[in-house]
Amino acid sequence: MLTKRIIPCLDVKDNRVVKGVKFLNLSDAGDPVELGARYSDEGADELVFLDITATIHSRKTIVDLVKKAAENVFIPFTVGGGIRTLEHIDTLLRSGADKVSINTAAVQNPDLITQAAHRFGSQCVVLAIDARRSRDYPPKWQVCIKAGSEPTDIDVVEWAAKGERLGAGEILLTSMDADGTRTGYDNQLNKAVADAVNIPVIASGGAGTLEHLYDAIVEGHADAVLMASITHFGNYTIKQIKEYLANRGLPMNL
Repeated sequence: MLTKRIIPCLDVKDNRVVKGVKFLNLSDAGDPVELGARYSDEGADELVFLDITATIHSRKTIVDLVKKAAENVFIPFTVGGGIRTLEHIDTLLRSGADKVSINTAAVQNPDLITQAAHRFGSQCVVLAIDARRSRDYPPKWQVCIKAGSEPTDIDVVEWAAKGERLGAGEILLTSMDADGTRTGYDNQLNKAVADAVNIPVIASGGAGTLEHLYDAIVEGHADAVLMASITHFGNYTIKQIKEYLANRGLPMNL
């Protein structure tokens, strides 16, 4: 079994880290560069910075933030939000990001995944999927775009498999139904996607306890777990998380 990764997520709005519930009711959680540096020092395996309003406002992800983060963060980090072109990806990677996360633009222009993979390598391309359980057919999940504000008719599992074929090197899978609830990940969703692809799946949305993280890996077959609330607000440190998971038999980078 490969080492499992612990990845704090920093949702950024107006140059501040925010956290909400099901993508709504946002509260302030601090300065993104300071928080990123703290997680880097604490031993997080990677970081994710998401500019959560970039797509809605049709603007590019904040490049200055990426540059500042690169100066203070010494672990791999992914940047997402409002990314629409190869030129924008190039700018972010040159500014210090290790990977880019693409959601809306990938749905609207799937060729962007392939083009980015060919130019920068699949390891740089993360397909982000905001998933909501289908209202019409609850056993399935539908892809949502524009920061979760616009549902599509695209099936999440089928889209994940297609994303892999197009060249994505990783999938960042967020359950909109579980996001911010702290009641646990949607492991039916995680398992359905993880079992359908051969690339790593990062589970996101719903972490509230250390057991939730364990369950996402064991029951949800996730390769990595993304969290925000439980670390931003001091419930657990990265060390506590890793030691707990290691003590339960999971391979961790301690």
